[in-house]
Amino acid sequence: MRIKVCLIIPTLVQGGAEKQLTLLARNLNPESFDVSVIVLTHSGPYEADLTAAGIALHFIDKKGKLDWFAYRRLVRKLRELKPDIVHSWLFAANSYGRAAALRAKVPVIVGAERSVDPWKSRWQFAIDRWLAKRTHGLLTNTSAVADFYQAHGIDRDQFTIIANGIEPTETVKLSRDEACRRLGLPTRGRLIGSVGRLWAQKGYADLIWAGEMLHVAYEDMWYVIVGDGPDFEKLQHLRDKAQAFEAVRFVGHRSDAREIMSAFDVLWNGSLYEGQSNTILEAMSLGVPVVASDIPGTRDLIEHGESGYLYPRGNAAALAKLTNQLLTNDEVRRSLASGAARRVQEEFSVTRMVREHEEYYRRLWKAHTAS
Repeated sequence: MRIKVCLIIPTLVQGGAEKQLTLLARNLNPESFDVSVIVLTHSGPYEADLTAAGIALHFIDKKGKLDWFAYRRLVRKLRELKPDIVHSWLFAANSYGRAAALRAKVPVIVGAERSVDPWKSRWQFAIDRWLAKRTHGLLTNTSAVADFYQAHGIDRDQFTIIANGIEPTETVKLSRDEACRRLGLPTRGRLIGSVGRLWAQKGYADLIWAGEMLHVAYEDMWYVIVGDGPDFEKLQHLRDKAQAFEAVRFVGHRSDAREIMSAFDVLWNGSLYEGQSNTILEAMSLGVPVVASDIPGTRDLIEHGESGYLYPRGNAAALAKLTNQLLTNDEVRRSLASGAARRVQEEFSVTRMVREHEEYYRRLWKAHTAS
């Protein structure tokens, strides 16, 4: 008999958790698992991938933070689907999804914490603690997240760590000149880039200052920011205030972001807090050297000096200095890129990530049926 697994997530926008859920749903063994996905609020780019894989999608149309009617619709949907396991992702789905699963008497309930979340209020942590006591297990992608939630009163032993997975790259790698042409930049320049949502968590302010510092030394260097988000205008204003218009270019969301990334001389990631960055993993798999902020989740990905560089969070000067070492030493840059690609292949494959989820689901289901 197949185990019926229902994955619940707030949206299908272009985010790390959404990407990992999509990879998981598409790759779970269909002979052993019957997978469905419930989306609380709205769709996004990953809907097409899930639909193409034949995954059943259900939309709840939740409005705002507190929506009693959406909760009732979710309970009804779970009673209709009758899943054996509910696996919720991110705070809204963890809250609504686990509460609804309890109400619908779902046999096994799993929550997933994907990031260090200092933005949460006391009442949100209280909700997390209350639901954790009524949850059969918690999943996370890094020990840093488990440690964070332990400090906020959740039993560390409830957590199982399954690192992110990344698909083998089939990206056609661009030359730097071709990437510059696509971006409307002069060719034969040095290309540093970041890819991600434009909001405070990602630390773009420090990256913009570092971009301006390096542009003083390298007039043919551009720092390219790929992505959109709520801080777009604020970051543009900061760039202009720093008189970094020539050095820093915003290019918005791009469907060819992965191809553009393949041409970067260096990828920057300045996150102030994070679980496990998909962008860093993608860059590493493409053989692009990474310089990233030294935060707990990223330390699980990058071994400083072996598969990338880590700089003190918030220190734009240190970021610029480490990047300069890569721009002036091709041998070091190639060595870091090779080490990064090897590390991803050995430790962060989709096959490994999916297998560990399958084993986890089977273990919980076996414990339930034996009780």
